Amino acid sequence: MAVLVFSMVSAAWLVTATAQTSESLTKGGAGGGRPTAGAEAPGAPKEFMGKDGAPMVLIPSGEFVMGAPEGIDDEQPEHRVWVDAFYLDKYEVTNARYDKFLEERGHARPKYWDQLDLSVHGELPVVGVDWRDAQAYCEWAEKRLPMEAEWEYAARGKDRRRYPWGNTEPTPNLANYGKRWSYKFYQDRLESVTSHEAGTSPYGIYNMAGNVFEWVADWYEIKYYVQSPERNPPGPPAGELKVARGGSWNFASEYLRTTSRMRFKPMYREADVGMRCARDSQ
Repeated sequence: MAVLVFSMVSAAWLVTATAQTSESLTKGGAGGGRPTAGAEAPGAPKEFMGKDGAPMVLIPSGEFVMGAPEGIDDEQPEHRVWVDAFYLDKYEVTNARYDKFLEERGHARPKYWDQLDLSVHGELPVVGVDWRDAQAYCEWAEKRLPMEAEWEYAARGKDRRRYPWGNTEPTPNLANYGKRWSYKFYQDRLESVTSHEAGTSPYGIYNMAGNVFEWVADWYEIKYYVQSPERNPPGPPAGELKVARGGSWNFASEYLRTTSRMRFKPMYREADVGMRCARDSQ
């Protein structure tokens, strides 16, 4: 695994930021008014099939609380965010769908692809893809990578839930996590993208906790939540690391939290990172 370097946030800054955010949360509202015309996607279907054959679910526009009030520095402070309506893949991108992309585009194969048997492992999530691979696939499918705020909203909903399914602690019935590392991950570590129905998010999205980390569009910045826009935050304009969300089969349960943030170099390819795509509702 890549070595992750954590920055330290000064206590004085954190106290100030937390106090300001607490005041904002108490008052309510994102401070940005109502969404722009079309942001609520009137008349948009609740679910439709993407170009790649993957079902997508409409995530309605709304305001939610992003981040955590305590714990890891990069999840603080809590702050209200408005997200316009968008579509998100109901399932993680599968090996079978990624294979169609490879055939059509002649794109470089993922790491470990030679270990794959599509007749057996077609419905497992694709892994061994870096951030650029994920971006290229989504563009081919006439989609895009989700913004980090969109991802957290789809996983957490409006009720500040700790995990996509609620606040009860994880179990193997709810998510795929906590397994020892093995290079036989196709055989006995990864699970079907349609597994863990009991662990779906408030909007019916599968495996937003566990199975594989999922690349999102944003660059990573430890202090970004302090200066994050209140509406559709796009993430920092540049950086060295990209954000991945959701936890993985080989990570502990703490990484399954809806607020948990992981980061990797954009060229990172490993058996615990995959993706799902998003699309504008208009």
